Amino acid sequence: MRHSRQRATRSYLLAGSVLLAVSLTACTNASGAASGPADTAAPVASGAGVETVQLNQAARDLLPEDVLAAGTLKVASDPTYAPFEYYDTDNKTMIGFDVDFSDAVGAALGLKVEHVPATFDTILAGLASGKYDMAMSAFSVTPEREKIVDFVEYLNTGTGIAVVPGNPLGISMDPLSMCGKKIAGQKGSIQSMEYLPEFSKECTAAGKEEIKIQNFPGQTDANLALASGRVDGVIADSVPLAYQGKEANGQFELAEGEDYDAVPFGIALAKDTGMKEAVAAAAKGVIAGGHYEELGDKWDFPKSVLITAEALEAK
Repeated sequence: MRHSRQRATRSYLLAGSVLLAVSLTACTNASGAASGPADTAAPVASGAGVETVQLNQAARDLLPEDVLAAGTLKVASDPTYAPFEYYDTDNKTMIGFDVDFSDAVGAALGLKVEHVPATFDTILAGLASGKYDMAMSAFSVTPEREKIVDFVEYLNTGTGIAVVPGNPLGISMDPLSMCGKKIAGQKGSIQSMEYLPEFSKECTAAGKEEIKIQNFPGQTDANLALASGRVDGVIADSVPLAYQGKEANGQFELAEGEDYDAVPFGIALAKDTGMKEAVAAAAKGVIAGGHYEELGDKWDFPKSVLITAEALEAK
């Protein structure tokens, strides 16, 4: 997760691609390896699957004149972070939740969407300089970033726990449900370095057995340990965990319940351009219209990470 907190670097394995961790200014962000460098691929036009999204004239009327005249919404993403944004099997088509949702926002605004691949740590600077109209790349909203760009929040995500199908041990993100259990995390992650030790202390303070913490060098190692029965649960960022369970043919699944330490993700927009008002109105309509929830189902997002149109309006 491209998290808002200072986090140790960690990696994921998704659909056979190793997700490599990269350190960025102001926070640590985990990114997955894409099939090709993000800053050299050509822009990709998209918009497929948005036929049910209606033009939102009120939102379109809020667009800056230069964007209206161009007729195109240039959206920057780092396509290395499945299931948010990554390359399809052709190694050139960007897919993912962020790609689909930005397509829907573009359709609501009556604009053609052009997806521009970029390296993660260059996106916000490029946005602020006018290189892009919008950016969606699993950006967590932070005070530091809000000094540079505006955000329209669209998800609220945090840590979850993966368990074997059916969750026979009744494990959840309630620390006391983990007492005496073998719970795995990736070595160097905030989950293994901070959360599990803290949770184990809660267990012993409650007079229960400490958590049997198992640290693995990679997320895939932890997932394999769960699938093979060597551990009882794995904690990591909830959205990738849910996606990894699906890609592993259901050998494990995300336990039900609210995420732990959830933070908002936001669509990034340059300040003082009028784009925030237009995009917020368009995003609200897409969320209220049901397309947003359909995308959550498509990408197997836990229901707990989705927001409501009312919540967006309150920002």
